[in-house]
Amino acid sequence: MRILISNDDGIHAEGLYALKVALDPLGEVVVVAPERPRSASGHAITLHKPVRIEQMAFADGSIGWACSGTPTDCVTLGVDVVMKGDVDLVFSGINDGPNLGWDLTYSGTVAAAMEGAMLGVPSVAISVAETTAHIDYAPAAAFAARLALAIQKNGLADGLLLNVNVPALPVESIKGVAITHQGKRQYIDRIHERVDPWGRKYYWIHGTLKDNGVDLGSDVHQVFEGNISVTPVHLDLTAATQIETLLSWKLK
Repeated sequence: MRILISNDDGIHAEGLYALKVALDPLGEVVVVAPERPRSASGHAITLHKPVRIEQMAFADGSIGWACSGTPTDCVTLGVDVVMKGDVDLVFSGINDGPNLGWDLTYSGTVAAAMEGAMLGVPSVAISVAETTAHIDYAPAAAFAARLALAIQKNGLADGLLLNVNVPALPVESIKGVAITHQGKRQYIDRIHERVDPWGRKYYWIHGTLKDNGVDLGSDVHQVFEGNISVTPVHLDLTAATQIETLLSWKLK
């Protein structure tokens, strides 16, 4: 199996290396990741300047590629340039922090997996739902290896990717694996206004989570309950149930 790994936390991220080590026994693993953190970059691509890749060495002596572009650029170059189109699986992660609910639209981690799916390769984004400085990536890495073998055996439908979130718990405390749907994850108090020493205003965008009630089958709820969530995500964003409604508007 030929596996391409990328992320949005950068090529020096601990989670990326943990994923690489876990997947190495399954075949040939190639890493193409941003040269610096590119979190919350979404599905951006670089069009206004050249994109470069340079080799670098990991702690085990193996070689990866550091890319000057976005996570999406990394997967495009990884598939088309480094691996010459011969890719069986794309993995993005392991992300430092959750990618749950509507956060998928911001996530560079998920965007890298989306690009893999757009290129016709089975793809997975995987994250640990924790934002502290000390994250144990081992449970997520072990699950990634299991999932890679399951995809090799069963395949994935065209235009589909899997978004995986692993609770920040010791492996013995993780209850199980839940197949979930995308939940809601809204923020309030998003804008924090500050004033610089010259009296000019500037802003931090952050926010706190809004309580949207309990959706038992959602990725948000299942991770909170201590389960690994696996959410199938497709590239077709069409709200098919609304087509008839819009036709009734008679917009001719």
